[in-house]
Amino acid sequence: MTTMNTESLQQFGLHVRALRQSQNLSQEELAEKANMHRTYIGMIERGERNPALLNLIRLAQALDVPLTELVNFSYKENHESH
Repeated sequence: MTTMNTESLQQFGLHVRALRQSQNLSQEELAEKANMHRTYIGMIERGERNPALLNLIRLAQALDVPLTELVNFSYKENHESH
């Protein structure tokens, strides 16, 4: 996997974590709402997993945000701010 892909997954994971924490949800609570395993949520948040479209839809629904908001993060902007 290229560095850009790895960093994109890490940035997406941080975005998911921020959305989850803004709703005061634990990983366990989000996992239950999304019908996923808690460890899978943790792996997404750490940038270790690249979730498929149907899982992205389930996450967006569980977080009660539009899919566009879930995936609305910019690799370039986030990367340049570090």
